[in-house]
Amino acid sequence: MRTRGNSLVVTFMGYSINKRLRSLRFSCDCRLGTNIVGRKLSSTVCCCVMAVVMPGIIPEIVQEPGGRVKGLTIVKPIVYGNVARYFGKKREEDGHTHQWTVYLKPYKNEDMSSYVKKVHFKLHESYPNQNRVVTKPPYEVTETGWGEFEIVIKIYFMDTTERPVTVYHILKLFQSETNIMLGKKQLVSESYDELIFSEPTVMMHQHLTNTRPLTVGPYKHEFDFEEKKEKTLHAILSAKSKIRLEVADLKERLKVARETIDKYKAEIAKLESQDDADTGAGAAAPSAAFLTGL
Repeated sequence: MRTRGNSLVVTFMGYSINKRLRSLRFSCDCRLGTNIVGRKLSSTVCCCVMAVVMPGIIPEIVQEPGGRVKGLTIVKPIVYGNVARYFGKKREEDGHTHQWTVYLKPYKNEDMSSYVKKVHFKLHESYPNQNRVVTKPPYEVTETGWGEFEIVIKIYFMDTTERPVTVYHILKLFQSETNIMLGKKQLVSESYDELIFSEPTVMMHQHLTNTRPLTVGPYKHEFDFEEKKEKTLHAILSAKSKIRLEVADLKERLKVARETIDKYKAEIAKLESQDDADTGAGAAAPSAAFLTGL
């Protein structure tokens, strides 16, 4: 909201209203969901405005507490997983064989700290302080060990009214035979997922949309998820096509089977009808002979 000459300019959620500074009252009824320019808005997006505009007085805009942006969905892709490096042998002091780092990071080049308050990593109970909390990027924990286990990753948001999101990752330490043959020294195990904010609060909406890049240069992942996405989509379409053909084949077989059943039913009915006729004719013949004899 600002003044321009003798005019007052009010901007809210992308709507701009320019009013001359006169003795004018304008208001917004959240129950009806109609804003000061007469456009229809939901009650949670709509702000309550009640003011008398006079020279030198700027009206106040009061945001409805606990309001949510109706009809809006924001998707934030994420990547989580771990990298691991083999020591080459067991350490004598603890028998550990690998150093590993488990992490959570954005899929796109953006700073998650604008909307993520903290990330809680729950490790195996054998680790001292198995609950590790990271409050700023990079969201990661580095440790050493000898075994694989499940790590619970819980994401907390700046707006505490938004429920935390929990994902699960199996810590992977040991290379596959293929990677061993390729001579890869570092193991990478990553997963792609999405944080979906359906009708976020107004405050959370601001946090989600006010992000900045993490790096100035290129931002890459260990896996090419776009290529993986294309391959997965192609595999799904191929599977659908195969299933469609199999269903069509089964329908055709079922049709033939039903036609065969109907054919046999008709033949059986015909034979039964013929047998009934023959039986009736045989029963009537002795009666006729008996009458003739009389």
